[in-house]
Amino acid sequence: MSEPSLQERLLRPTVLASRAYAVAPSDGFIKLDAMENPYALPASLRSAWLAALQDADLHRYPSPRPEALMRALAEHGGIPPEMGMLLGNGSDELIQILISAVAGAGRPVLAVEPSFVMYRIIAEQQGLAYHSVALDADFQLDLSAFLAEMERCQPAIVFLDWPNNPSGQMHPVASLEAICAAAPGLVVVDEAYHAFSADSFAGHLGRWPNLLLLRTLSKEGLAGLRLGFLAGPPAWIDELDKLRLPYNINILTQKSVAFALRHAAVFAEQAQEICAEREFVYERLRALGIQVWPSRANFLLFALPGRANAVHAGLKEAGILIKAFTGHPRLGDHLRVSIGTPPENRAFLAALEELL
Repeated sequence: MSEPSLQERLLRPTVLASRAYAVAPSDGFIKLDAMENPYALPASLRSAWLAALQDADLHRYPSPRPEALMRALAEHGGIPPEMGMLLGNGSDELIQILISAVAGAGRPVLAVEPSFVMYRIIAEQQGLAYHSVALDADFQLDLSAFLAEMERCQPAIVFLDWPNNPSGQMHPVASLEAICAAAPGLVVVDEAYHAFSADSFAGHLGRWPNLLLLRTLSKEGLAGLRLGFLAGPPAWIDELDKLRLPYNINILTQKSVAFALRHAAVFAEQAQEICAEREFVYERLRALGIQVWPSRANFLLFALPGRANAVHAGLKEAGILIKAFTGHPRLGDHLRVSIGTPPENRAFLAALEELL
């Protein structure tokens, strides 16, 4: 029997057992697999954006807490002014900070299933048990089952993606309220797809001392900048800020986001166009006889029993990337398509119809 490697001797078993987050190569493809806004920054704004970057002090560290930017984000996000805010390099870093903060508590993380995969990945890498409560056949939350599991396992953090990824469903507000009232630990409502959902839980911040709100700007057209924020009572934000690495938001991101927020109407218009296209694609999928779930996000989940992997491969052969859930116990027969531009959506539908 061979000697264990240095990695096996030094690294935590949870790290050795985990896998890196996989991202499919996308050069040359119509990219409908990652829930990005398909619209680039309008050409009419590019000169002004570049001008806004000209005085960036690249030789200096960026502001560790850019107060003006955080105020603008709070206004943009409808965050009550008395709440604190923590910025992250995407919402992923903030999820990592949250889970790291409670890693020694001996209590698990709880979410629904299916849900955003990074909750589970980060929890397991940090050595926390991960518990989940299955959504029903229509991807709806079973509140009584969730409350029972929460009472049983006493989670340190409950994560609720709202809308849910990958179904696009919105849990009822009353269900979120019941979970916040009964939770023994933190409740983090993740509104990554807020731009398309026409609803927010931000106005509830402060009602419960354990409620935090998570947002990202990635879906609003700024995925390349990697900026997310966590909002909630200052007592929580001040403690979590101790785990934030110094200068985690670079100066170009800070200035670019500040510029984008001054032109928020442009991105709101793009979101409206994406929502209109979402409904068009939804109706076309239904017309093809495909089971597809209504969505409040910028993607659609649909089922192709026995054919999902073959259709996914056929679309890739046609130059179109969407998301497959190969091997997933619940989603193996499902595919998820992000909403693209009108020409991209029609190319997807034409290729799908030909494959069917």
